[in-house]
Amino acid sequence: MIHTREKTFNCEKELTLSIIGGKWKMLIMWHLGKDGTKRFGELKSLIPAITQRMLVSQLRELEEDLIVSRKVYPVVPPKVEYSLTERGHTLIPILESMYVWGKEYTESVLNNTLEKRINSK
Repeated sequence: MIHTREKTFNCEKELTLSIIGGKWKMLIMWHLGKDGTKRFGELKSLIPAITQRMLVSQLRELEEDLIVSRKVYPVVPPKVEYSLTERGHTLIPILESMYVWGKEYTESVLNNTLEKRINSK
């Protein structure tokens, strides 16, 4: 058993999924890992379907888990930048592998299933 932030996990895989899981966290990490440091508005533009409230929530969770770093500049208007931490960068190869797997799955399984459905009609 693993205990962290008032949560208990049965194994390391469950902990990992808790940290990176969800609809938006992987996209946020992907953009920060591939494109570098971003401001809030830039992230919002890169992920148009996410609400402002959800983006704030996901960024806070990633910051709590030490995956994302938040830097606030003492200027008016406020300037805040987000970037991956060293720990966050270690997730990029995993995200790249997931991307490759998804692409291959789409090409081999989903496209074949669609073709079979079309041909059977």
